[in-house]
Amino acid sequence: MSSTAKQKILIVDDEPDILELIEYNLKKEGYQVFLAHNGQEAVTEAKRTSPDLIVLDIMMPKMDGIEACRIMRTMPEFKNTFMVFLTARSEEYSEIAGFNVGADDYIAKPIKPRALVSRINAILRRNAPAEEVTDNKLEIEDLVIDREAYLVYKAGEKVVLAKKEFELLYLLASKPGKVYTREAILKNIWEDSVVVTNRTIDVHIRKLREKLGEDYISTVKGVGYKFGA
Repeated sequence: MSSTAKQKILIVDDEPDILELIEYNLKKEGYQVFLAHNGQEAVTEAKRTSPDLIVLDIMMPKMDGIEACRIMRTMPEFKNTFMVFLTARSEEYSEIAGFNVGADDYIAKPIKPRALVSRINAILRRNAPAEEVTDNKLEIEDLVIDREAYLVYKAGEKVVLAKKEFELLYLLASKPGKVYTREAILKNIWEDSVVVTNRTIDVHIRKLREKLGEDYISTVKGVGYKFGA
């Protein structure tokens, strides 16, 4: 419990029962919990409390979760704050919209308390890559990714990657489980190059899978890619 005691979570939902359910279970886990009832309150409360993670419902009065996330992502203080959406299973379009404005993950309704706590614990663990990163080197399962030398080893065997293939792999592997939209990948890897398209990203992903195997990079349909199943 001590590992979560100083971490702060803001829950944003217009349904009191859901707020109470999530608040109870996260406090029991040792988190500090703050509440907001719509997107406008979320922005105000986030500025006041500086949470490590924000759980946002999508459909809310005054300002919905998508707009609140978009606004907060433009603010430097929330650049590294985890944003997680609550979505109904039928709202695939909402999941895509959420990822496009900077969401890190989503949790499906109806909420199952144990699954929710487990997911939030896992998301917050992404904030501590120091366990896997040493001197610009990532070590994940049987992969070693050396940022300075631009080298990749799989089970001790050297894997030759082109420069952009390496940069794409390092971006995804630096935050396992985080979904990167194609727009985010273009911005991080190719910056403002006008000749790069979504097709370019897909080709690089295919080449990485050919060289490393199919198990490392997953496709999130209609959104982008993530490292890990």
